[in-house]
Parts: sequence; structure tokens; C-alpha cells
Amino acid sequence: MYYEPQCYEGRENEVVSSSVNLAMAPQVTAVTEPVTLGEGPHWDSEEQALYFVSIFDKSIHKYDPATKKHTRSVLDDQVTFIIPVEGKRHHFVVGLKRRIAEVIWDGQDGTAKVVRTVAEVDKHCPDNRLNDAKTDPRGRLFAGTMGHEYEPGKFHLKKGSLYRIDPDGKTKCLADKVDISNGLCWDIKEKAFYYADSFEYAIRRYDYDIETGDISNPRFVFNYKDHGLEGIVDGMTIDSDGNLWVANFDGHQVLKIDPKKGKLLEKIRIPALQVTSVIFGGSNLDILYVTSASMNRGVEQKPPCGSTFQVTGLGVKGLPSVNVKLN
Repeated sequence: MYYEPQCYEGRENEVVSSSVNLAMAPQVTAVTEPVTLGEGPHWDSEEQALYFVSIFDKSIHKYDPATKKHTRSVLDDQVTFIIPVEGKRHHFVVGLKRRIAEVIWDGQDGTAKVVRTVAEVDKHCPDNRLNDAKTDPRGRLFAGTMGHEYEPGKFHLKKGSLYRIDPDGKTKCLADKVDISNGLCWDIKEKAFYYADSFEYAIRRYDYDIETGDISNPRFVFNYKDHGLEGIVDGMTIDSDGNLWVANFDGHQVLKIDPKKGKLLEKIRIPALQVTSVIFGGSNLDILYVTSASMNRGVEQKPPCGSTFQVTGLGVKGLPSVNVKLN
């Protein structure tokens, strides 16, 4: 199925499908102001709020759907993800360049403070930076890195890695020679970990041991070229049926994929070229939040590019985001 949204007069920020009955079609609505490079969305079930970052703006963000309030706080370096710390209200781990740091933030504008460095990665490649990161079902932090972007859209390749940071702060490298580390999610039932190195234009599946956090036996379960897709694999999440929802950067869309069959199930058009990441949220975990970017790489990306969007009416539910455990 392919849903092609259109804007309707008087609803400039709301996008709905024209290819099927509108009552049944997904609706896409911009819910935040645009940022330069929105990334790393995390739904906090306790706060009933969405957290995300804008990497090049060096800022962390909170969106409260109940009040529609969007707040932000600027840190001292490129910030690549934000995840609440289990059992410590208003404490988060964030990626700051190559550092994983603990931040305290009450969610108000301009009040965040870095309190300590938890770990530092890729010391052998000082120009690298962290990119996507999430917690596994046991609260361990999985964080990936990427090489330096020396020109817009051009990177030092095979410089990145994927790390696991355990609650005691110990760091283990799980994969190396990565271009851009992206798209992390887990399926406990299938004992699977899904991951993307963006310039492989594919999705990897690893065997996953929930007791140890170890991954093994990587293989490809979905390739862009097999489905005629353009752009690259960016962030992803998983629904309760075990299907993946994948941000298609430079593709104007989110993809729904069955990783067990390697089948493309749906395409959801997003009114932003640079779709960066996705997460399920809302009280029923049935709203898909989609971050995007507005980077000018020779073509101006006008609003609503760079906004975070909500997609409703998908008929599926996600899994709860897991807070990070830190000793």
C-alpha cells in the first residue's frame, strides 16, 4: 500500500491520504517547529511526552502532546540522542560528540546541565561523533558512531562502530567498520536485534541474547535495491506485530517492513525529504512520531521540513520505549 498525503486548505500542517477513504487513511500532522537535524525520538510513558534532539543546533527537545508545548535547551556540543535514566526523574543520558553524558533537565527552556561523563568512545577517531542510540529490553545502552562529515553529505567511511554500554559504565564494541550507525530495535519473541549501517542501504538482523546483551550471526533481511527504493536507511522502530517502521532519509517517507519475509508492506509519505527517525508514543502507543531535518544541501528545505510529525490511524501499536539503567 502507498499513502500519498496532500495538504488541504485551512489545514496546512495536516496531511492526509488521498489514495484511500480518508476516514481510514493515516493522517500526518506537523506538531513542532522545524529544527535543523531532528533525531533520536524517545517516548516517555511516565511523562507522556516525546523527547528528541537537534544535532547541529546542539539542543535537546521536549514535546508535550497534552499542552502542545515544545521546549528546548542548548548544550555545549552536537547532541545526538536523549534517553531518560531509570529511577532518576529529570535525568537523561545524551550523546555529546563522542561522549555519553548524564544531563539533568526539568523540561523547561534553557535549563539543562551536564552533570557527568558516563563513557567516551572512538578515542582513536577524534573527528567521529555518536549517532543513533537506544536501550535494549533490559535497559542497556546501545550507541553507534559515524565518521566525520567533511562536506554536506560526504563522510569519512568505515570509521564508525556500534557499542553497548552496560549499567556499570563498561563499554563493549559490538561491530566496527561502520559508515553511519542507525536503526536499532529488538524483538524479544524472535530473539532478534535489527540494525542499519545506512550506506549499506539494507537492514541487518542479529541473533540477540537478552540475558547477556550480546549479538551474533548478522545477515541482511531487507535491501533497498530489491524494492526500487531511493535514499538511505535511517532510524527505525518496531510494532507489536514484529514489523519494522523505518525512516527513509532522502525518500520523503516511512516504510513498514516485515523483516521475517523481507517484504515491504506500506509506504507513508511525509512532507519532508529528510526523514530521520521514528518512535511509537501516545497513551496507547498507537501514534507514530517522525523526526525530520531541514538541511540545505544545495536545495532549500522549507517548512514543514525539520518538524516532528505525528502519524495517526495506522491501526498498529508500538512497544514501550525503555529507559536506560545506570549504576
